[in-house]
Amino acid sequence: MPQAPAIPRATRRRHDREIVGLAVPAFGALVAEPLFVMADSAIVGHLGTAQLAGLGVASALLTTAVSVFVFLAYATTAAVARRVGAGDLRAAIRQGMDGIWLALLLGAAVIVAVLPTASQLVSLFGASHTAAPYAASYLRISALGIPAMLVVLAATGVLRGLQDTRTPLYVAVAGFVANGALNAGLVYGAGLGIAGSAWGTVIAQFGMALVYLVVVVRGARRHGASLRPDAAGIRACAQAGVPLLVRTLSLRAILMIATAVAARLGDADIAAHQIILSLWSLLAFALDAIAIAGQAIIGRYLGAGDALGARDACRRMVQWGVAVGTLLGLLVIVARPAFLPLFTSDPTVTDTALPALLMVALSQPVCGVVFVLDGVLMGAGDGPYLAVAMLLTLAVFAPVALLVPALGGGLTALWAAMTLMMAVRMLTLWLRARSGRWIVTGASR
Repeated sequence: MPQAPAIPRATRRRHDREIVGLAVPAFGALVAEPLFVMADSAIVGHLGTAQLAGLGVASALLTTAVSVFVFLAYATTAAVARRVGAGDLRAAIRQGMDGIWLALLLGAAVIVAVLPTASQLVSLFGASHTAAPYAASYLRISALGIPAMLVVLAATGVLRGLQDTRTPLYVAVAGFVANGALNAGLVYGAGLGIAGSAWGTVIAQFGMALVYLVVVVRGARRHGASLRPDAAGIRACAQAGVPLLVRTLSLRAILMIATAVAARLGDADIAAHQIILSLWSLLAFALDAIAIAGQAIIGRYLGAGDALGARDACRRMVQWGVAVGTLLGLLVIVARPAFLPLFTSDPTVTDTALPALLMVALSQPVCGVVFVLDGVLMGAGDGPYLAVAMLLTLAVFAPVALLVPALGGGLTALWAAMTLMMAVRMLTLWLRARSGRWIVTGASR
């Protein structure tokens, strides 16, 4: 960021209230999402090992499919927030409806692609002959809920853009409770087995989507926004989402390469890697909550034509990112000895994970800056730059990671490569933020 006068205390306090007010509920909603899979695993796990293995494969496929379309939330948040800042709530909700219609179209396309190929997909993911039938059954049923899952993403983006992260938190918590109750009732009460778990999740997802639609439709009627699909608006949403899709796919490729390299290092290394990756993902939720606040706040400031406010908010959120990242890093260092026994009693895995966890801890302040600036640039609608920056990061990370086993490096070396990846991301994002080219004011970019 360029040198600028210190932010006045009153302005800092206002920014702090906005960040906390948006980030804390967003964090709660983010944490609730993986609890769906955990609840399914806990219930299905008592059916047998094959069923649990099938659930694991199907869940991985579903998570990958949905994460690819996370741009529905990101792009919608930025576009809606800009129009909120411009004082045009009618256009803001209309923009959100275009995102929801796009979600329905994409969800329908995924169903058409997944239903006839479910068996082939689970085989491609390496499901055993005993787990494959359960995985295919769960995948076919759960695929029916993908449109609802994508509507939830888009509608969450609408509410975030409207500066409301509390409603998504309430819906996520209610959805988690309903999912657990439905799964238990259908798996054991109705005797449907793993299919009951899939149906329970689908019903919970459609319930969440319905709640979101009721909220958005009420807002549309209150402000006189049309609910009908608009081809031009849907096309604009899709075009805005393409760069973010490239960014997301590049990030998924990085994580897949890291897992593939860990697998080549040996059983203890891949086991330790999975434990560390789960922790890394949990830490990412806390930092991503600040990024979500950044998307909403920056979009609103730019929509209102307040370039100085956007720049000051960016600086303050970077300070938050560094502070939270440092705190998380210290917690990881302190909790390392107590954390690992929760996942494994194998001393070989523990010894492998300990030094790699230290690398994760040291990287957290960098991660804090990365997540915040990522959110800032998303809120500014700077998707094309984010796509190019992530492709560059992938190009740097891939050869370095692939050299780890060739040079005799272990898991710590692999996570050093992951830290390098985050450092490259920080550099590319910081250069963009410093340039000020992301600051484009107005109701649309």
